[in-house]
Amino acid sequence: MTGALEDKVRDAFAQDGALSRAAEQFRERTGQTEMAMAVARTIDQGGVLVVEAGTGVGKTFSYLVPALLSGERVLLSTATKTLQDQLFGRDLPRLVEAFGLPVRTALLKGRASYLCLHRLDMARHDASLPERGSLRTLAKIEQWSKATRTGDLAELPGLDERSPLIPLITSTRENCLGAQCPQFKPCHVNLARREALAADIVVINHHLFFADLAVRETGMAELLPTVSVVVFDEAHQLNETGVQFLGAQLGSGQAIDFARDMLAAGLQHARGLVDWQQLVSTAERAARELRLVVGKQWPGAKLRWLGAAPEGVDPAAWQRALDDLLQAFEMAAEGLATVSEISPDFVRLHERARQLAKRTARFALPCEVDSVRWVDVGSQLRLIESPLDIADAMRKRVLKIADEADDADSADTDDEELDAYGERSARESGERLDSGRAWVFTSATLGDEPTLRWFTEPCGLQDAEVLRVQSPFDYASQAALYVPRAFPKPNDPSHSQRVAQLAARGATELGGRTLVLTTTLRALRTIGDEMRQQFELLDAQVRPDVLVQGELPKRVLMDRFREGASAGRAGCVLVASASFWEGFDAPGDVLQLVVIDKLPFPPPNDPLVEARSQRLEAQGRSSFADYSLPEAAVALKQGAGRLIRRETDSGVLAICDTRLVAMGYGRRLLAALPPMRRLESESDFNAALDALRT
Repeated sequence: MTGALEDKVRDAFAQDGALSRAAEQFRERTGQTEMAMAVARTIDQGGVLVVEAGTGVGKTFSYLVPALLSGERVLLSTATKTLQDQLFGRDLPRLVEAFGLPVRTALLKGRASYLCLHRLDMARHDASLPERGSLRTLAKIEQWSKATRTGDLAELPGLDERSPLIPLITSTRENCLGAQCPQFKPCHVNLARREALAADIVVINHHLFFADLAVRETGMAELLPTVSVVVFDEAHQLNETGVQFLGAQLGSGQAIDFARDMLAAGLQHARGLVDWQQLVSTAERAARELRLVVGKQWPGAKLRWLGAAPEGVDPAAWQRALDDLLQAFEMAAEGLATVSEISPDFVRLHERARQLAKRTARFALPCEVDSVRWVDVGSQLRLIESPLDIADAMRKRVLKIADEADDADSADTDDEELDAYGERSARESGERLDSGRAWVFTSATLGDEPTLRWFTEPCGLQDAEVLRVQSPFDYASQAALYVPRAFPKPNDPSHSQRVAQLAARGATELGGRTLVLTTTLRALRTIGDEMRQQFELLDAQVRPDVLVQGELPKRVLMDRFREGASAGRAGCVLVASASFWEGFDAPGDVLQLVVIDKLPFPPPNDPLVEARSQRLEAQGRSSFADYSLPEAAVALKQGAGRLIRRETDSGVLAICDTRLVAMGYGRRLLAALPPMRRLESESDFNAALDALRT
């Protein structure tokens, strides 16, 4: 027997239901309705639902419709700000109008997404703006600031997300003045939080959610207890997002930013009362010394930190550098305390100095149990301590599940127990899962086996109901898979060059329309350079543009690629890595060839990967079968998912890694891919390209 909500949802998804009026191209899809009904049951009964919904299912409507029709207060969390904007600006308004619901919606992002009016005023008087064009950009921001209601920087056209101005016109938790700020009343961050608390449907992102779980500062602490339904879309990113926030980080860049802010405030409000130059130079020198102790390393290197110091670093010198940095922060705190009554800037700077001192002290102590510690090396250093996954935090602090031992432990804990940061709120007591609240976790890719263990285990969701809904696409007729047999092995020096040649041949045939996904930044650069050399032999009229990740902002790259062959130009090839494996949507014939250079196994020398593998081996499990293979399968599914985005799309996926057909584990990876038809030879590949062109 179904409930009233399920009946409403079934009617909405019927061929002549409300959804057919909300979306012109809507048609009834069995998988979409199946998922929507499962979400409706979960909302009615409470509990946890995990849904893997293949590409084309229409999962967004599958959770939005029952959430809206339930009449409950709903929190929606997505992976990125772009997806947030899509939900809030397009999908939700369309459905609210279709159902005629009196629903208030709100969008809430992290404070770095909003203009800080106080820091904008400070930037006007900053004599050291980072580049010559900054004054013009600042003038545009000032003009926009007078008209915007939300202060969301995403509204500002032409603002590069990499602009060095952004940190100067936005606030962080460290430098926000709070209630003491002269712009507290019109503050855009506070306005967004107030609107979220008053709304029926609130759209946030995973970063915001976990940032609050770590430091209780983003407004979620007040918001989450008031909602009955929580949906995490793009949930496959939850674990990796969560571990970023649930550990500890200290960067030499943080020390330098703090010193800069202290000098600016000191010279503006208390010149001559404290030797600001001395305090600043001490902090900057200590930060630089910490970097120098590490010595020359490859940019982007991650140094394991198993004992008293990172690998390859002299422990005594490292400890001295940490002690000097700690002393610099303590000296700064003492100096700031003497002028704290002059300006609220000094109160906040004093708190920052104390917090930085506590973080430095934490890294002078041994690493916490079930955590891993390492150092990221670049022009600056980042000291990182991370939990291996979010399972414990999800069960005890989000879902509120605890066992008897946890209950007993929490009974002996002070209400104001703090972690080594001194920043977290009291530890949650062992509360049982509130059966009245519904939790929905969904993505197109959550694992490669029926129980979706890849996702549920690190997220602490082993007891959740699991549903897998297959894609409605006819992959056998729409797409083909090609694995070249006569090809260099992945570790062969000529491999990237051969990948570039294959991609260039395909792009020449198709007039661009090609996406090359790489597993490393080194391969990205090599393939991009080689493809440009290949295309130099072509006539300029038919020469595709080669777009390489990192050369332009991501949004610009995506827009240029989607424009394709227009205004008399040849099409585009996009060579990308990392974030382009997912979330990049180019439907239609704009994209017809996806080339993946290698199987995307997690890097074995990454400290987090290594620690997770060691934990599995200690449990008597296979780190390769239970970690590396599932990780590669999920990433491969994500990359392959860029090719077919609509029921009318067609294309070829080329995976340039012979291990996929030569090794036994290749069968598991092939099974994880959509059921495309197989191209067995180079002539088959050429014929498939020719068919796409015609």
